[in-house]
Amino acid sequence: MYKIAKPFFMVVETPLHAGSGTELGVVDMPIQRERHTSFPKIEASGLKGCIREAFKNETREITVGSKKVDSSNREDTVSLAFGPEKGDAHAGALGFTDARVLLFPVKSMKGVFAWITCPKVLERFRNDLELAGIKNIPDMPKEKTAPRDCQLFIKSDKIVLEEYTFEINNDNNGEDTCSKFAEWLSKKVIPSGNEYNYWQEKIKNDVVVLQDDDFRDFVNLSTEVITRTKIDNETGTVQSGALFTEEYLPSETILYSLALATPIFNNKKGVFPKTDDKNEEYLVMEYFTNGLPEVIQIGGNATIGKGIVRTRGWKG
Repeated sequence: MYKIAKPFFMVVETPLHAGSGTELGVVDMPIQRERHTSFPKIEASGLKGCIREAFKNETREITVGSKKVDSSNREDTVSLAFGPEKGDAHAGALGFTDARVLLFPVKSMKGVFAWITCPKVLERFRNDLELAGIKNIPDMPKEKTAPRDCQLFIKSDKIVLEEYTFEINNDNNGEDTCSKFAEWLSKKVIPSGNEYNYWQEKIKNDVVVLQDDDFRDFVNLSTEVITRTKIDNETGTVQSGALFTEEYLPSETILYSLALATPIFNNKKGVFPKTDDKNEEYLVMEYFTNGLPEVIQIGGNATIGKGIVRTRGWKG
């Protein structure tokens, strides 16, 4: 049983394809989705594998309690934390939940794009934070709301996303729930520093809470669908049967997951032996939070630059 949980965020930098296999639908190679909501997700098994690979290839020295992880013990530490790469000698001490969409980018008539979400997504986010023991979570905004300084309005209460017009209430009517939430979230998702000011301000101002049904429609219809081909070297034309379509989560999609930690399932504890003030599971989580690379690759087509993701662990 996992002892502790900690959230972390993922901002998609280049379109991401976490595939669900081939299908006979409109898209040959769709992305993974929840069965009951059709919301995009990344399966925990695939997410864990990508993070494991990032830790395995990490060259930085990682501090865990009073010990260090470097080239001399990196392979053994990764095996203890994530489980052995081959065989089943012991289970890993780190686990992950499926990555869920928190904010989804949609083209806007004004302001270039909006980040949309919905009450269903926000309530699940709050529940997951409570599961991780997070305190002082702000109230979640209601549907059809936007922050006070939202830059997306074409009229006092109208926002156009894709080709659809929505009536949205901003916080100028006396409510400030959406403004407070967006400001709080911007500090959690985006690092501090002048180079990140644009993105912090974008989240603070341009998050739009739609109705659940509208959000579902956008995450189903506004993903990127790319047509790919394979050229026959001899004829210079497309090979027979080599024309196919792939679905991607668009850049600027923001997801989150929970990292989960247990004591080490091995008599050899490596850098994770219990100390006077820290149990093994806390040292395992410290290894994850201190070692998580800022940039990782998730999903298919890494060789053509897809799936580059910027990560940020929970702060505060």
